Amino acid sequence: MRFSPLPCLGLVALLAGAAGAAALPWDGTYRPTLGADCSRIGEEGGAVRIAEGEFHGIGAVCEMTNPVDVLDMDATLYVMECEGGGETWTERAMLMRAAEGDAVFVIWNGYAFRYERCPDPAEEAADEPAAPEVPGAPDGEAPVL
Repeated sequence: MRFSPLPCLGLVALLAGAAGAAALPWDGTYRPTLGADCSRIGEEGGAVRIAEGEFHGIGAVCEMTNPVDVLDMDATLYVMECEGGGETWTERAMLMRAAEGDAVFVIWNGYAFRYERCPDPAEEAADEPAAPEVPGAPDGEAPVL
């Protein structure tokens, strides 16, 4: 009986696909500036998002491939396969957790950016004051006149 590598290759492809869809430690929405609008992803004046192995930057999307942990640092080096503005390109980038605050550094060849994590929309909604209840009204709603 001869050994066939095809079933093994299928398993490797399946595992690789499952790993690609797994959450990364960097997943989240980040603001490039304190005034950035966290609800506008990838737009000028908006935020960037890292999710499911993709970096959604301002005007570009990059697939984050070939992760390499950086020894003795809370950092990972990636090959970024990007497209935006009608062009495609490949570069290396390192993502590193900030020592202070809930932020990440994204370091490209010659450039370093610090992105603060955007507040969780569910937490922001919980922090907003509730509308005052109207006594005697069902469910606190104002009575219809």
